Amino acid sequence: MRELPPAARGLVLCTVLAALACAAPVLLDPATAAATAATSAPAAFRPSAAVLALLCLGCELARARPLPGRRAGGAPEGTGPFFPVLLAAVFLLPPAAAALTALPGGLAGPAGRPAAAVRRIWHAAQQAVAAWAAGWTFALLGGPAALPGGTDPAAPVTADFPYALLPAAAAAAAFCLVLTALDGAVLAAAERRPARSAWRGLLSRSLGPYCVQGVAGLMMAVLWRSPYGLPAALLVLLPLYVSARVLGRYHRERAAHQATVRALVQAVDIKDRYTRGHGERVGQASAMIARELGMTGDRLETVRIAGILHDIGKLGVPTRLLRKAGPLTPQERRVIELHPEYGHEMVRGIGFLGEARAAILHHHERVDGSGYPYGLTGEQIPVAARVVAVADAFDAMTSTRSYSRARPVPAALAELERCAGAQFDPAMVRALVDAVGRYGWHPVVTADADLPPAAPGTSALPGIPAQPREAAQPREAAQPREAAQGRKAAPAAAAEGGDGP
Repeated sequence: MRELPPAARGLVLCTVLAALACAAPVLLDPATAAATAATSAPAAFRPSAAVLALLCLGCELARARPLPGRRAGGAPEGTGPFFPVLLAAVFLLPPAAAALTALPGGLAGPAGRPAAAVRRIWHAAQQAVAAWAAGWTFALLGGPAALPGGTDPAAPVTADFPYALLPAAAAAAAFCLVLTALDGAVLAAAERRPARSAWRGLLSRSLGPYCVQGVAGLMMAVLWRSPYGLPAALLVLLPLYVSARVLGRYHRERAAHQATVRALVQAVDIKDRYTRGHGERVGQASAMIARELGMTGDRLETVRIAGILHDIGKLGVPTRLLRKAGPLTPQERRVIELHPEYGHEMVRGIGFLGEARAAILHHHERVDGSGYPYGLTGEQIPVAARVVAVADAFDAMTSTRSYSRARPVPAALAELERCAGAQFDPAMVRALVDAVGRYGWHPVVTADADLPPAAPGTSALPGIPAQPREAAQPREAAQPREAAQGRKAAPAAAAEGGDGP
């Protein structure tokens, strides 16, 4: 708990207190809790509440502690039978009882480190508050009366379809809204991120899945109230469990793909210690640009992977060329310029990369048509390639190389702005400038710890100037070295991005 910022600790504490307040009525006065929500009598809902609480607990224990021979995890948060069972509790029980039902499963669920205990308490509390809000939404829209049996023992045994779908959908939406609101709030408080960034995309990604789970929960509630009772309701959990297992396998395979990507990037890094971590940093900068452009979900991840893998083709370039400290001959230059095509061939069979393959092939194209390998111009260059081109040049300028020292971040951004419209897409440059201005540049991987000591008056740390003139004269500080190496110096030293030996 001490690792969390004060604002995050306060939010967790307030949420826990709210969860206790939501569940307290059913413990202190069950009759009033049932009557207020217009649900069944206390004697009727208590056994159901106990069974549903045990089911929630069992679902989370099964996810956290799988059967022998099975691996834990894999499926993302919010999949499996837990949430349909919890939403069934929302439909069958008073709101306070539904909140209480959420607590055991939330406390037993898997939680990452650090602060695993705090994470479990947080999950249990937010789920209890969300279940309480969803329960009241369902009750206020007349949902209990639409279920078999309803609030009248003489009511028919069939559900009031399609009306029952309306309060159920509204309850699932309320449940999703509360969860995503709390998730975004704790993310903003714990990571000190702007609220807009923390909440961006949470609701849109979650609403559909939670509504589907709400339908499954409604099916379970209807069968629970039918003459077939609990055994029929439990049958709903079987396909949910199977689908969670399939989804978990998919995510494990995706994790294996990501591990393969990391292994390929490390193989490139080993070739040149001066570019160690370059792919990870370009992926990080590419993701910052993509977020600023409004990309989310799978496309954002694809652009990030494109940045990580953009130089994978250097595995096909002789190591002696990548590490060469002297000038490159025209023939050597042509060999190095083949690496985008090598990279494209290497990843052609990896289906999940999608748009990233085009970015790997075209990340050295220039908007004025003077790039390579095909000399594409403007909109002919894929969007992801234009993003990676800017991120690649930015990291090349802010990292120490065998042929140039790291520049300060402001100087690198100024150079990108100067080259916008000729070498880079101005929209991509503007997005990076805005993102760095808003969040700063904090590379997750750096190579400078392994570099030799810098010469007197220079700095080996990206983005930290050694002398004021380094920022005042960014081109003059790097271009003579570029020319000596046989590289293109115009329109900027950034033109070659991460391609130096």
